[in-house]
Amino acid sequence: MPIYEYEAVEPAKSCEYCRNGFEYFHRTTEAIISNCPKCGSAVRKRICLPNVGFSKTGFDRRAREAGFHKLQRTGKGEYETKY
Repeated sequence: MPIYEYEAVEPAKSCEYCRNGFEYFHRTTEAIISNCPKCGSAVRKRICLPNVGFSKTGFDRRAREAGFHKLQRTGKGEYETKY
């Protein structure tokens, strides 16, 4: 199930929960919510980036911990160990 982010339409008339924004889990076939589940004030869906995959730095760290080495090209046909 995807995670959707919502925020208050009118922050001055809402609770702290929806004023700061909140995450809400529901199926893609379900309707988008229009009211805060805690105070009932109007909310709108935020546009946010999806979290896919993993970071390159995390991959490099895990590879290094597993004993792999990263080679960096220093010249034509020449490589040296980066870590």
